[in-house]
Amino acid sequence: MSGIIKAMSKFRLAVVQLHVSKIKPDNLGRAQKLVKEAAGQGAKVVVLPECFNSPYGTGFFAEYAEKIPGRSTQVLSELAKDCGIYLVGGSIPEEDGGKLYNTCSVFGPDGKLLVKHRKIHLFDIDVPGKICFQESETLSPGNSLSIFETRCQLLVYPGAFNMTTGPAHWELLQRGRAVDNQVYVATASPARDETASYVAWGHSSVVNPWGEVITKAGSEEAVVFADIDLQYLSDVRQQISITTQRRNDIYSVSAVQEG
Repeated sequence: MSGIIKAMSKFRLAVVQLHVSKIKPDNLGRAQKLVKEAAGQGAKVVVLPECFNSPYGTGFFAEYAEKIPGRSTQVLSELAKDCGIYLVGGSIPEEDGGKLYNTCSVFGPDGKLLVKHRKIHLFDIDVPGKICFQESETLSPGNSLSIFETRCQLLVYPGAFNMTTGPAHWELLQRGRAVDNQVYVATASPARDETASYVAWGHSSVVNPWGEVITKAGSEEAVVFADIDLQYLSDVRQQISITTQRRNDIYSVSAVQEG
C-alpha cells in the first residue's frame, strides 16, 4: 500500500510490534494503549502488525473472524479519530459471504475508512524439517490492489514472518523494495511468542530510500519510531533517477482492478 505526497514533508511514523494473545479483548486493549502512546510521542502515522487481534494460524482464523465494519475496526476508527492520526490497522481475519480473508483496514485522522485491502498473495510454505504453513487452507485471496491518498509517501507491510523466513528474508526484502522503488518502507510484525503455534520473527523495521535500516525492534513487544523526510526521498530520486530510464517502448506495467 502506498500514499501520495500532498503537503507534509516531514512526519513521525510509529510501528507497533504487538504481543498477540488468544484473548481478543486483551489484544484490542493493548493495541489501543500502544497506539495512544505512539500518538502522544508525535506519530502522525501508526502501523499495527498482521493479525493483530488474533493468533496467526489456520486453526484460529474462523474463530476470530469479524465482519468489516465490526468490533475491531470500530476500535481502529475511534483510535484514529481520537488521536488525529493515519492508522494502518495491520490485518484481521475477515468473514464475508462465507469466505475468510486476511484484511487490512486503514483509517484517516477523521476516523473514516480510507481503504480495505484483502491479502492477494496468500502465504503457503513447505520447507522440509522446518515449517509447513498454508494460509490457503482456510483463507481466500483478495482480488484488487489498494492505494490510498495521505499526506505522506511510503510502502507499508504488516507481516508475520516466522523463525525460518524471518532471519533469511525479512530485512532483505524490505531493503530491496526500498531501493527498487526509492521510498521509505515500514514493516510491522507481531512480537515473538515462543509458546505460540506459529512463532513470529518480530524485528519490525523502517528502511529509508537508500536501503538503510533507520529503526528496528527486537523480538519483544515494542513501539519503534522513525522520522520520515520526504525531501530526502526526493533528493535520492534526483541522484539516481531510475524513472527517466524506463523503456516504455519495450515494456509496460498495468494493473487490473476487479470488484
